[in-house]
Amino acid sequence: MLGTTAVVLATTIVNVVLHDVMRDFGVGQGRVQWLATGFLAAMAATMLTTAWWVRAYGVRRTYTVALFIFVAVSLAGGFATSIDELILSRIVQGAIAGVIQPLAMIALFEVYPPEERGSAMAAYGLGVVLSPAIGPALGGLLGQLFGWRAVFFVTLPLCLAGLVLAPSRLACFEGGAARRPTFDSMGLLLLCAFLLFVLGGLAQAQRQDLSQLGFALVVTGTLACGAAFVAWELRRSHPMFDPRVFRDPVFAAAAAVGFAYGVGLYGSTFLVPLFVQTISGFSVMKAGILLLPGGLLLALCIPLAGRLTNRHSPHYIVCAGLACFALSFLLFAGASARTDFWLLAVWIALGRLGLAMMIPALNAGAVQGLPLGQIAQGAGALNFVRQLGGAFGTSLLSLVLQWRMASHQGELAASVDTAASALDAATRAFDDCFIVVGLVFLSALWPGWRIRRVAATTQ
Repeated sequence: MLGTTAVVLATTIVNVVLHDVMRDFGVGQGRVQWLATGFLAAMAATMLTTAWWVRAYGVRRTYTVALFIFVAVSLAGGFATSIDELILSRIVQGAIAGVIQPLAMIALFEVYPPEERGSAMAAYGLGVVLSPAIGPALGGLLGQLFGWRAVFFVTLPLCLAGLVLAPSRLACFEGGAARRPTFDSMGLLLLCAFLLFVLGGLAQAQRQDLSQLGFALVVTGTLACGAAFVAWELRRSHPMFDPRVFRDPVFAAAAAVGFAYGVGLYGSTFLVPLFVQTISGFSVMKAGILLLPGGLLLALCIPLAGRLTNRHSPHYIVCAGLACFALSFLLFAGASARTDFWLLAVWIALGRLGLAMMIPALNAGAVQGLPLGQIAQGAGALNFVRQLGGAFGTSLLSLVLQWRMASHQGELAASVDTAASALDAATRAFDDCFIVVGLVFLSALWPGWRIRRVAATTQ
């Protein structure tokens, strides 16, 4: 749990200091968004390889080596002297985080008997949820006191404690397979190519360097690599990503909701700190504290949502959560520099309440219709789709923000007060992005409603 908490904390803690990074390196939000997008994309890609690393080297060696590398690249990020070094360190951080995060669940399933796994998973879920809850506030405090570089060092005590405990506490996991399984290098290569085309294309669009031919190449490359990856995985007897799980219509619906969940969760944690620092003029610490009440509410409400999921069909709870999150960001679409701190905090808390409702119901409803042998693959695919949604959503929202800002600046170009005109254009652009987040969650209501069939057929 120490390692998992560290990597989950690192996922969003940087978002609250993005404004300071932009200022120090003199770059725009199109470049700095790669600190979030690159991490999430790399995490999505390598998360599918964890099972192979465990089979080949065992949990203890995989965990120890991965955590050591995570410490090294965290230090490299903290001491980076250019934006390119910083982005590279975040990408490597994300790649290692993708390997580490599932290890705690694997170990807990091995250690705890079936009758105690519910309590173990509750502790695991609470740790995973509390990390992003306290992360922005902690990042804001450290950023205010010591500068943005401090957020790269905050996870080091957890990592070092994990490295100290691993040799003794993970002693039962020291072995790997006697015969090392074949690594799916082609599958990983095709997946990385797919992610590169998607996210690279969005990045080029932000720089306005994407011609019509370039756009056609990006679309063709994305479709070709995606189709080739699916075809390759279907041919393998032990795929790292099994597309067959999507034949189940309920799982496919849950995956669509999971994608929207990733877009909303990671996209909002990217947008909100930028909004309150750029438009509202909040300090980095105040921006972090703004997210704290909602994060704590999320952690407190998840156990209740789990009990509701046990008693009621998942589709009711998932749709209620989607509606709460959509309403939260449709309210945000009316925000301005004059919006009160506590009103913003209440809107964020409403969205986090929606996420708390969704998480247990979505996870439970997604895999109930799958055969026993496909549940592990289904859980891995759902996590992958959620991370992919986060990477895609962050890039897309960054592109929409830049596009709408330029559009609104053009509309207000004739304004006498240039400073007020620029602030108004930026406010309208952020509001447009909040509407996009709200619409994404509203569009997920239809697949969310279809998750009910799992409960109806299996109970």
